Amino acid sequence: MKKYDNFSRALIDLHEGLKEKEPYSTVVQTGLAALFAICFEQAWKLMKQVLEDNGRHDYRTGAPKAALKLAYQCGMISDIDGWLELLEKRNVLAHTYSEESALEIIRLIKEKYIFLFDGLKKEIDERWSDEGESGKKA
Repeated sequence: MKKYDNFSRALIDLHEGLKEKEPYSTVVQTGLAALFAICFEQAWKLMKQVLEDNGRHDYRTGAPKAALKLAYQCGMISDIDGWLELLEKRNVLAHTYSEESALEIIRLIKEKYIFLFDGLKKEIDERWSDEGESGKKA
């Protein structure tokens, strides 16, 4: 599934970027912030697609917040507060980029956001997919 592949690639790239050490160059800061936003976008779109493929068609899943809430209700993600925080940080970053906000995002990615992304991938792989292709759970 294309959305699974896109999310997986974004997650690999984010992990690769997190190997960089402080102090970060402007390019690394900007790149990590962008990779975070890309990974989030791919994550919620993957959730939406997998839910739809498993019969969970909800007119409200066209927006990230609704898709996150439905994914939580269906057991795809377990930390709804963490995912809603990801959404909020992505929105802030998109509207008010600064060195300070980029550094905060990088810190948060390392402390908790990467674990949310990794947990989603593991859940999709183990319970919602057939070798990375959606299709098992309703």
